[in-house]
Amino acid sequence: MQAAHATAATRLRVTCTGHPVWGFAGSTIGRRAGAHWLRVAATSPTSTRTPGHGITGAEALLPASIPRPRLHGTHDWTDGGHGYQADLLDYITNPIVSSRPNLTTNPRLPDLWWYSLRRAVEDLAAVDGVRTTVRNTWIERAFPQFLGIPAPTTIHRATGHGDLHWANLTGPTLTIIDWERWGCVPFGFDVGLLHANSLLDSDTAVRVRYEFRDILDTPAGRIGELSALAEMLQAVARGWYPELAAPLARRAHELTGVMPPVGARSELSG
Repeated sequence: MQAAHATAATRLRVTCTGHPVWGFAGSTIGRRAGAHWLRVAATSPTSTRTPGHGITGAEALLPASIPRPRLHGTHDWTDGGHGYQADLLDYITNPIVSSRPNLTTNPRLPDLWWYSLRRAVEDLAAVDGVRTTVRNTWIERAFPQFLGIPAPTTIHRATGHGDLHWANLTGPTLTIIDWERWGCVPFGFDVGLLHANSLLDSDTAVRVRYEFRDILDTPAGRIGELSALAEMLQAVARGWYPELAAPLARRAHELTGVMPPVGARSELSG
């Protein structure tokens, strides 16, 4: 991956400085390149970018009002049976709110930050997304398996980020990063996911519920939040976020009156 990153820097004609930052399971690597950030992802050798998906789709389809790193160049190639995708993005100077997706302490973000996030969620929902990020077939199996309730018969959808947690948000000025998963999600999924990742800090959880009460306090938004809880409970079943297991179960019980199954199998895919 380090050699691939060096190749991308050469081909995109940038000079990188600073230590590399690794993504999930070492599948991505990024380094600063002056006013830019060079990110390289490992892919299959036959993988190609799908129009309207991921970072390139976000650059092409999302309005400038949504605060995010802008894309300045790409380079895709294969080498020795491996595929790579490089993206040259804005370097964001504001720090991420949390080094982990979930919070343990109140970040005390200013009111303007919350206003900016509400506006970004609204502006994103108005976009016609190309990709379906959280599929109905997954929901049909995940609700009974991870929530212990039947799947909903009707799912209202809106375009969303798909991975809205605290490690993908900067403060005190808002930038939303990591647009690989954006697309059509159940209405309320994004803010439900953010709330789920706030459950260890009650003050922030209350603030999320207050700021997005017009979404979460609707029947459609409740289904979106339950979809986010099911996804998080699936991650817990796979060994991730053990500290969130009990808070997630309690929140699901609050919404459904049913305690989620303990130790549910986790082989579903989204």
